[in-house]
Amino acid sequence: MSAEPSSFTRVGLGGGCHWCTEAVFAALRGVVRVEQGFARAHVPHATWSEAVIVHFDSAQISLGTLIEVHLRTHASTSNHKMRGKYRSAIYAMSDDQLTQAQAIRDRLQLQFDAPLVTSVLSFAGFKPSDTRFHNYYANNSSRPFCVRYIDPKLDLIRRDYADLVQSETLET
Repeated sequence: MSAEPSSFTRVGLGGGCHWCTEAVFAALRGVVRVEQGFARAHVPHATWSEAVIVHFDSAQISLGTLIEVHLRTHASTSNHKMRGKYRSAIYAMSDDQLTQAQAIRDRLQLQFDAPLVTSVLSFAGFKPSDTRFHNYYANNSSRPFCVRYIDPKLDLIRRDYADLVQSETLET
């Protein structure tokens, strides 16, 4: 991934461990940068929750595709006990993006058997995780956590979104 020119778009995504989310989006063509850390929205969602900020080139990958991949690579229909730490959310960076993301999520709901718990929220802040955890999968892919939790997510995008996966990610 390269440096970020100002013409790229950003969206925040949270749902599971930010190590997993970072690896998923770093694997996609058109994503130029993934910041791993903690995001928050406005009250009542002002607590920090694990998330990533995805910087992307909308000429190569759409917001709709990013949201679809996000919903399919975490427990987007489960209100499990860890939702405080792992809020299922799309953090919109503008009012226009908020409206777009809500429409995309609502359209994608039709493809799920259970209701999506993923909220579309206005982004209010981000703080990065400790640098030793950045690029966690790239630096630790053989560790048990990566094999158990991240590899299945990458297998899913390699299978269902092969045309969007960066070529180096296809080789495992």
